[in-house]
Amino acid sequence: MRPGISKVVAGVIVLVVVVALVLLMFSPISGSKQTTPKVVRVKWAGASFPYPLYLTWIKEYSKINPNVIIDYQSVGSGAGIRLLNESSIDFAASDMPLYDERYVVIPSVTGAVVLAYNLPCDELKLTPDIIADIFLGKIKRWDDPRIAELNPGLSGDITVVHRSDGSGTTYIFTSYLSIISEEWNKTVGRGLVVQWPVGIGGKGNEGVAATIKQTPGSIGYVEYTYAVQAGIKSAIIRNKAGNFVKANETTVKAAVASFLEKLKADPRAPMLNSADAKAYPIVSNTYIVIPKKLKGDTGKAILDFLKWALKYGQAYATPLGYVPLPNEVVEIDERLLEGIEWTP
Repeated sequence: MRPGISKVVAGVIVLVVVVALVLLMFSPISGSKQTTPKVVRVKWAGASFPYPLYLTWIKEYSKINPNVIIDYQSVGSGAGIRLLNESSIDFAASDMPLYDERYVVIPSVTGAVVLAYNLPCDELKLTPDIIADIFLGKIKRWDDPRIAELNPGLSGDITVVHRSDGSGTTYIFTSYLSIISEEWNKTVGRGLVVQWPVGIGGKGNEGVAATIKQTPGSIGYVEYTYAVQAGIKSAIIRNKAGNFVKANETTVKAAVASFLEKLKADPRAPMLNSADAKAYPIVSNTYIVIPKKLKGDTGKAILDFLKWALKYGQAYATPLGYVPLPNEVVEIDERLLEGIEWTP
């Protein structure tokens, strides 16, 4: 073989070997299977009170765990608990502090229920007795002498707006009314659903907020974030210490701090009508309800997500109008999650 030809043949051989090696490197090993990450879908439903925060948590968590798809439905606390009891969802959310041996219940964030209104005034002052009598239907006009003493110049009929669905926000608000009004406590009481003496209904916090925005002369109760997002004003309420306070981060934190020892004993303890001079009076935690026994990929996904939410998710609370849990309560939550039984 001539020298030139032998060099060409050698070059071809080298090229074939290189190509073969490259193909080997990027080909599946014989007998092995290529696997794709498993997608885990989790169903979660309940309270509308924390809905904006939970959506943010899900969005941020999906950035680090894209194969866990969490679907949260804002159907109200009552419907969320019912769906969990029916095993139609994997875990639930409720503004009412559930006491049920089948579930572990942890606070997730703190918020305020405000009295949003549609009136031509930038400030509306209300006392507890006036609030109760408005929702009892005893005060029917904005120029009622008791209202006029605090808010001169108002006029027109009052339209009360309340929830039409089973609602944890209703539970919080009616619990407050039951504390500050003996008549309310005896005749209406507290609950996810009550027989309202007066008013029109809206579904979800978003429905109540929308109705108030569209109805001049109206007043209703919503979670603070919904009032802000809807661009509607909220009343300044006289607290137990006799001071008129508006819901904000400072006044909600003051309420939480005043109940901290009770929360350390029971993280489901109510935080209504605080005696602190700076505290807003209608403050509550909202809760996540998890079965005591979880299993499989779905169960692990729930636990991993909630551990992340407690450690990192609290940072998203303040920009959305909520207040993060105190560290002491977060630590209690973490211990409660550790007590959940998970089996593969």
